Amino acid sequence: MANDPITAGIVDLLRACDPEAARVLEAEGERQESTIELIASENHVSPAVMHAMGTCLTNKYAEGYPGARYYGGCEFHDQAEDLARERAKQLFGCEFANVQPHSGAQANAATFLALLKPGDTFAALVLADGGHLSHGLKVNMSGKWFNPVFYPLHYDAGHPQFEQIDYDAAREVCLEHKPKLIMCGYSAYPRTIDFARFREIADECGALLHADIAHIAGLVASGEHPSPFPHAHVVTTTTHKTLRGPRGGLVLTNDEDISKKLNRAVFPGMQGGPLMHVVLAKAVAFGEALKPEFKTYCRQVIANARALAQSLTDHGYRITSGGTDNHLMLVDLQPRDAELTGADAETWLERAGIITNKNGVPQDPRPPKTTSGLRLGTPAITTRGLTEAEMPTIAGWIDRVLGAKGDDAVTSEVREEVRRLCAAFPMPGAGVTA
Repeated sequence: MANDPITAGIVDLLRACDPEAARVLEAEGERQESTIELIASENHVSPAVMHAMGTCLTNKYAEGYPGARYYGGCEFHDQAEDLARERAKQLFGCEFANVQPHSGAQANAATFLALLKPGDTFAALVLADGGHLSHGLKVNMSGKWFNPVFYPLHYDAGHPQFEQIDYDAAREVCLEHKPKLIMCGYSAYPRTIDFARFREIADECGALLHADIAHIAGLVASGEHPSPFPHAHVVTTTTHKTLRGPRGGLVLTNDEDISKKLNRAVFPGMQGGPLMHVVLAKAVAFGEALKPEFKTYCRQVIANARALAQSLTDHGYRITSGGTDNHLMLVDLQPRDAELTGADAETWLERAGIITNKNGVPQDPRPPKTTSGLRLGTPAITTRGLTEAEMPTIAGWIDRVLGAKGDDAVTSEVREEVRRLCAAFPMPGAGVTA
């Protein structure tokens, strides 16, 4: 049985009416409790956020916006959405917020719909260098309907900013192609983003600036990463990851005219009725992020990431760009073992109870399904209370498993050690009455 009382209570309820669903939920609860979550885009929500998601607000359609719904009976849904919007504006220091997007990708798509026409050019960082599929990948609508051009990293290994954004080259790309929109903010970039520099480039080439802070939103909200405001015209984010809320999206701006375009793009442009139980959970998460202890949490996330990166370096792995300024790192496996792939590493580590994801490194010689690296992050383990003291142990486990090439005996041994560590750092809400 899951130690999380909310999950345990739902499992008990489901057993009587749907034992198959109960089995799946119970197994997933136990998996989360007994494994180390190192996927940079995942986190563990508080009992309050989880409770808010499982409420009667899921019963109601609330198409439209507060005060202008297309259905009756939305009085309290208006209050929930207003609460989320006001807290989001306070949290990020901006004037307008749309809390309805179901995901970060939809928030990005709404921004394109609001500010671009099909075929318009925008600039971004290519996925292989740390961008995101919604930033111009050919199979995504952003790459199918619009014309992406890409700015580079520093690829010269002798450069002091090796594998970091080359702002001078980005300026040249933008001056050449004159994009209508410049995107910054990434899914696998471990360094601080200079939003002010990007705004200078945008102004010089006549573009709008769009900051996608899905990964670093919590760090921005807590002041542990520079804010994209007042530099960006539009800011999008997910509400999970470092922000530690429910799975969903968020769009922010300081421009009233742009806010109206964004609202129309989200509804009715991109989606119909909002998920109001998730909107309420967003409000709860934003309220948590406004508390002083959230800043302490984000500081620890960064400290843990730096400690884990250093420990892996000590074992012979290469951290791209030479380190990390935020919650994540890209681990190049090739210096440790030229034959080791990210796909193998991910599989072997999962068997040992260490959850990661394969990820390309800049100029990766291997395809995306194989990769030469792992993307690791510390938001979830920090939520469970781990500190720098545990990072050498985790790095040692990673190296033992990968050094043994997934040997069953080694993997099983590490798996039991991982279980013991997880038992010492329970999931949020363990011991709380459901």
